[in-house]
Amino acid sequence: MFKVFDIAGSAMTAQSQRLNVVASNLANIDSATSSDGQVYKAKQVVFETTPLSKAQRNVAGVRVREVVEDTAPPRLVYDPTSPFADGNGYVTFPNVNAVEEMVNMISASRSYQTNADMMNTAKTMLLKTLQLGQ
Repeated sequence: MFKVFDIAGSAMTAQSQRLNVVASNLANIDSATSSDGQVYKAKQVVFETTPLSKAQRNVAGVRVREVVEDTAPPRLVYDPTSPFADGNGYVTFPNVNAVEEMVNMISASRSYQTNADMMNTAKTMLLKTLQLGQ
């Protein structure tokens, strides 16, 4: 029964990392250059299941395996007056899609909330079980 808290906790941690990546993508959506001088590339998290203990390998949680860069091409905007424009007058912006990031943000926050609700339900069930003996 207590593995429920471990499973939900691992999922909440993973969704929290996903939310941080979404926030980073949205913060850099209009950045012409990043701190290293290159165009920012959108990032995506990749989840994987992970056993919670070696004794019970069939009980698994979730974790972020890696954060990968999106391979979509960058956005080119014609603005010859920009100091970041190339020889043809185009400014290169990150490949971040605001609509996709908002969908990712809503999905991650709903998943986080669902896991929090599951923990509250398990806690309520445990408290009710303790009250049975009184």
